Amino acid sequence: MAALGWITPRRRSATARSVLAGEAAAEAARKTAQESAAESALEGAQEPSGPAEPDFPVAGDVQAAAFFDLDNTVMQGASLFHFGRGLYKRRFFQKRELARFAWQQVWFRLAGEDAEHMQDARDSALSIVKGHRVSELMTIGEEIYDEYMAERIWPGTRALAQAHLDAGQKVWLVTAAPVEAATIIARRLGLTGALGTVAESIGGVYTGKLVGEPLHGPAKAEAVRALAAAEGLELDRCAAYSDSANDIPMLSLVGHPYAVNPDGRLSKHAREHGWRLRDYRTGRKAAKVGIPAAAGLGALAGGAAAAVALHRRRR
Repeated sequence: MAALGWITPRRRSATARSVLAGEAAAEAARKTAQESAAESALEGAQEPSGPAEPDFPVAGDVQAAAFFDLDNTVMQGASLFHFGRGLYKRRFFQKRELARFAWQQVWFRLAGEDAEHMQDARDSALSIVKGHRVSELMTIGEEIYDEYMAERIWPGTRALAQAHLDAGQKVWLVTAAPVEAATIIARRLGLTGALGTVAESIGGVYTGKLVGEPLHGPAKAEAVRALAAAEGLELDRCAAYSDSANDIPMLSLVGHPYAVNPDGRLSKHAREHGWRLRDYRTGRKAAKVGIPAAAGLGALAGGAAAAVALHRRRR
């Protein structure tokens, strides 16, 4: 920590938490990648749809890899909120908590990633899983992927990931979602593995605490840096993909950054720095970010309507 001596104690603490979260995510990712790859080979990876855009991946470059943000980059919407819907269906929590998830999901779609609301979502998720076994959540996560997530994968981004795989490169998800959920998604897509938020568990049971902090913003960059060092990768030969300006630290690490379905801040930054842009959304943005698909549930519909109404009043 000597190199951080000039940083204020508060900043030093935040930096240390980011490093801890990143290193924990990298360690967890490497431990699960081999098992995930073996299971994918047995189950069969999903077939990508949509044209690939192989303007970068260099075949046979084993010192290169690709890092993909998950929410709104690989998948429409926030994976954590879809996971919450699946847990509600299984009676992990009550209707009032579902309404809160609805609010968070609509806000996420309308306003993009927001630190305060992402922390609210994190705290909600931790309180819900506390006391449950990791193995239980892994089993449920497989079911939730099929129910809510599989149909929300962006075909264009999936094809980009496949182009890297076809070139013989490893492909990792990098997300603030729990590493267990991220690993399931990566395996089902046939990717190498996932870097995600690591929740503390003792004896295979969640404690309701995190290791470090959520894998968000600077922590993602630390995770990518740690994984690259462990895997012998050259970051200037790697690619990274994200929709959010919050991931500029991660995107800035690699030699080939891409803005995918970018928010306004990232789009502006990407154009100023000559980064490549990909947008797989169609129609007007207002149509793209509408009400979550579970609006058939009364509580969710009510929460979503309230969120939209409040957003409009504040404009």
